[in-house]
Amino acid sequence: MIPKRSFCLPSNLCLLFLSKPKARIALAAMAIPAVLAIVPIGVVFILSGLIVNLMQVVSFILLRPISKKLYRKINKVVAELLWLELIWLIDWWAGIKVELYVDSDTFQLMGKEHALVICNHRSDIDWLVGWLVAQRSGCLGSALAIMKKEVMFLPVIGWSMWFSEYFFLERRWTKDEITLKSGFQQLEDFPMPFWLALFVEGTRFTQAKLMVAQEFAASRGLPIPRNVLLPRTKGFVSSVSQMRSFVPAIYDCTVAVPKNQPPPTLLRIFRGQSSVVKLQIRRHSMQELPETADGIGQWCKDVFVTKVVLLWSCLIGYGIFKFVPWSSLLSSWKGIAFSATFLVLVVIVMQILIHSSESERSTPLNITPQDQTKERLVQK
Repeated sequence: MIPKRSFCLPSNLCLLFLSKPKARIALAAMAIPAVLAIVPIGVVFILSGLIVNLMQVVSFILLRPISKKLYRKINKVVAELLWLELIWLIDWWAGIKVELYVDSDTFQLMGKEHALVICNHRSDIDWLVGWLVAQRSGCLGSALAIMKKEVMFLPVIGWSMWFSEYFFLERRWTKDEITLKSGFQQLEDFPMPFWLALFVEGTRFTQAKLMVAQEFAASRGLPIPRNVLLPRTKGFVSSVSQMRSFVPAIYDCTVAVPKNQPPPTLLRIFRGQSSVVKLQIRRHSMQELPETADGIGQWCKDVFVTKVVLLWSCLIGYGIFKFVPWSSLLSSWKGIAFSATFLVLVVIVMQILIHSSESERSTPLNITPQDQTKERLVQK
């Protein structure tokens, strides 16, 4: 296992680098034609995956009827034999750099407790980033997810997910509600800490989908999303209602890709092209959530409003972090004076905004003398 390197920042915030780009194979340091990587990697992945699937079939038939607990423990190890190949791909071959922001208390609990994991669906490899964090936390083989049914039929990986008790939905609530309730009941006696991932947006982020979400939000008087889609709360409400008795925590994850970095895709990974992904995890006790379905749904929507602010903070903070050393802004008196002037201007602009919002400075009502009724109402 690759050792974690971390250092603590103010406010008890820890920044962990979960990958080790310098240790990747030298050939992967340069962009290579995708076909040269896809063919050999694909051969190894498919053949080894079929062997893993066969092992899962045998254990499912022979062991699960006798002891579901033993089957789950063995399947965890078997599934990891396949999924670790994808961890190697993102971690060593492409050298994707995952920066994890999490407080120390949450970090100590990761991999040691059941958790419902909710996340925005920002890139093509969000699920791989989740697997990487799960692997570092020691629960890769017991990391589950709620996914669309089509994934179940993907050769090798989809089959391994089915044997690992992933949830597969048809996107028809009358059927999906039954599937979810049955799956949650099966998890009550899960013999090891598990993470159940739910992408509450229900689909991957694109600009076209963002425009649709913005139009819908405007029509309903909801906050206009800028960097995330509107959450679909039915599945989340069902998850919390059914699992709050045996799952102690919700991990609220926010994924962001800096604007000066190319978005990571599987094709780029096969080419050995690196990227940077930022991931923040906030832990919420399940008992903190409201009891009613409407309250749980509103809590989920509020969380996604917060993600917009966090995404902007990460992007701007990263830009400043890179710009200041590059520009040597603080290495001369002129640079220091410029920085101080900029901060003063920020304070002045914020003061102007604050003063302009005060009710005492609003435009007074202009009531014509003819409308005596309105004048009396205002005076009251």
